[in-house]
Amino acid sequence: MRAYVAATVFTLVLLPTAGRAHQAPAAPPQNPSTAAGTIMKGKAPVSKEILKVTLPKPQQADLSNGVHLMVLEDHRAPIVNFQLLIEGAGGYYDPKDMPGLAGFTATLMREGTESRTSEQISEQLDRLAASVNVTAAIASPFATVSGSGLSDSVDTVLAIMGDVLIHPSFSQAEIDRYKNRTRATLMNQRSQPGFLAQERFQRVVYGDHPASRYSATPQSLDALTRERLVEFHKAHFVPDRAVLAIAGDITLPVAKQKVEAALAGWKKSGNEMAPTEDPTALTGPSLSLVERPGSVQTSLVVGTQAIERTNPDYEALTVANRVLGGPSARLFEHLREQKGYTYGAGSGFSAGRFRGSWSASTDVRTEVTDPALTDLLDEIRQMRETPVPAQELSNIKRAIVAGFARSLENPTAILNNYIESYLYKLPSDYWDKYPDRIEAITAADVQRVARQYWGADRLQIVAVGDASKIEPALKKLGTVQTFDAEGKPVK
Repeated sequence: MRAYVAATVFTLVLLPTAGRAHQAPAAPPQNPSTAAGTIMKGKAPVSKEILKVTLPKPQQADLSNGVHLMVLEDHRAPIVNFQLLIEGAGGYYDPKDMPGLAGFTATLMREGTESRTSEQISEQLDRLAASVNVTAAIASPFATVSGSGLSDSVDTVLAIMGDVLIHPSFSQAEIDRYKNRTRATLMNQRSQPGFLAQERFQRVVYGDHPASRYSATPQSLDALTRERLVEFHKAHFVPDRAVLAIAGDITLPVAKQKVEAALAGWKKSGNEMAPTEDPTALTGPSLSLVERPGSVQTSLVVGTQAIERTNPDYEALTVANRVLGGPSARLFEHLREQKGYTYGAGSGFSAGRFRGSWSASTDVRTEVTDPALTDLLDEIRQMRETPVPAQELSNIKRAIVAGFARSLENPTAILNNYIESYLYKLPSDYWDKYPDRIEAITAADVQRVARQYWGADRLQIVAVGDASKIEPALKKLGTVQTFDAEGKPVK
């Protein structure tokens, strides 16, 4: 049996609250030992050694139709997982008049082919304890076909995958059923304050960039036709820039032979793909209010444009974001634990082909909107102005590395790392040295990226709630633009 992760040093032990900014003393044991000489410390031992790993490298090959194949062997269990990324087929390439078309296409590809009905696909996969799914996120350049199955039935599973990918039927009956069950969801989401906040934030940060789209609309769903689905599928679901990653109980030669057979009808198009572009740079801060009369809570989002995946500040921003808004970190500790404004608060950022965004968000009681927003902004200010204390920074970096270490138990997670390396042309030893790069981040690095990316003159503030009660708090910060729940400006 082949060892999956070769770790030369793997002595890291997680503290239960390693990501917490201010840790409470550990509780004493319930049944302390009475053995002579025993010293009860009440805490877990933590190694200060940096995690050292040498990850197994996937074997790679190119298929006859241009698909790049990556295989990571793991024979510990008779299971095979696969993920096919098709660049150019994601929601980034939706027509302006039909946001969500890529997602509609992906979902309906799974609802029947020229030789299999939706029910037949589901029944066959259920019998095999297998899965095949197709997705395309609203702003992503990629569509994904993913699935899994037992190694002794991988031929059948890959054949179903190929059938769904190449020969979707887009039957009118399935399209009608999809419209009926999806329309209510699209209409209902407009009643959710969190949805309205994120939708407005995307539009403020990205302008007219494709990433400004946050969801399909009832109007685009109503306008959906079989012809639009067939057209989008034919133009965008092509193998020219696709990568197929397989992890599990299979070898490269076997995988290549089986995939070639499953994708025999998938021919290279030779068409050029429009490259992704960065959004227009922000020129200053903004304040947006989405009216939700009678709301008992306010949804707050504060953020700005951030970086693309290949930016050298990626690791420093990862650490800075974890300090501010990671699990049980500063925002959670301050807004929930100390002040009791909310059930939760956090932050995150996206980084891909184009410049992504960073944001911090929370939902608070209407009556505490003013102090909660003030405190949130103050936490961001402190990240810019005050170096992170050494112990807090050490705990955060240890938590990031520990999370990375835990992910190495999953072969699919490791393979995803190599997909990322392939897509963004990262160095071959990028993941081997990831713990070292995280550990090398200093308090000065964290403060520098906070100043660069989270400056007060770059922050976009979005609030969703009862305007009559929360608008005064926003007006203290500047001019407020007001919108209704449909995203239309309120005069």
